[in-house]
Amino acid sequence: MNSGMNRFSKVPMWLNAAATGRVSARRYAVKTRSRQGASNWLIIIPLTTFGLGTWQIYRLRWKLDLIKKLEERTKEDTIVIPTDIVERVEELEYRHVKVHGEFDHSKEIFMWPRSRLVEGTRGSGAHGAHVITPFHCDDTGNTILINRGWVPTAKMDASTRKEGQTEGKVTLTAVVRAPEKKQRFAPKGEEGSNKWQYRNVKEMADYTRTTPVLLDADASTSVTGGPIGGQTRVTLRNNHLEYVITWYALTLATSYMLYMFRKGRGH
Repeated sequence: MNSGMNRFSKVPMWLNAAATGRVSARRYAVKTRSRQGASNWLIIIPLTTFGLGTWQIYRLRWKLDLIKKLEERTKEDTIVIPTDIVERVEELEYRHVKVHGEFDHSKEIFMWPRSRLVEGTRGSGAHGAHVITPFHCDDTGNTILINRGWVPTAKMDASTRKEGQTEGKVTLTAVVRAPEKKQRFAPKGEEGSNKWQYRNVKEMADYTRTTPVLLDADASTSVTGGPIGGQTRVTLRNNHLEYVITWYALTLATSYMLYMFRKGRGH
């Protein structure tokens, strides 16, 4: 009886091999589909990074054209500051305007630290600050802010440059400046301080109780013993070339990973 049970319970070798083959085939098929699915997902990455890199090339060209346009604006004819300057600051940024009025030196504030610019480029690296002074503008009927120019750190105290504190009515040529956004990692200024690290026109105006308009006095406004005007530099944040390099580098790296993945699947 036992021998009979053993005889019928045994599975023929060919049948066992066939069953094993079917299981292996199913496992191979599942594994193949899984790897194929992973491969399809992986190909999305280099395609995406390539698209982002190409888009940044267009952004780079746009930014360079915009900088060129703003530089050309600085060469346009000087106009009298319009009465609606508050609403047109963005439109007129970097445009030269003529203003007539009087400074209030008692409310000086500073953008600090700053290096002196020479003809719109970086100077010798001397450190100091830009002196920003309220200016009652007869043309608009309100008080605006004028960046009179650069002074060395030792001359930030107004008492050290009394001869440069222009008194009475004056006519100046200056450049319209738009507010500047705080850089991501720039330190926050001290509350109540009269020093700013970037062109935060609203805060400056609130501090001095003036209209939120800021002009950069040009080089012709410089006076003996006073701030050095002409500190305007046409700058726009332009990181697009770095982004192009980054995205295309990721495209190469992920394409190589995809190639190695598919090569390994073939073995």
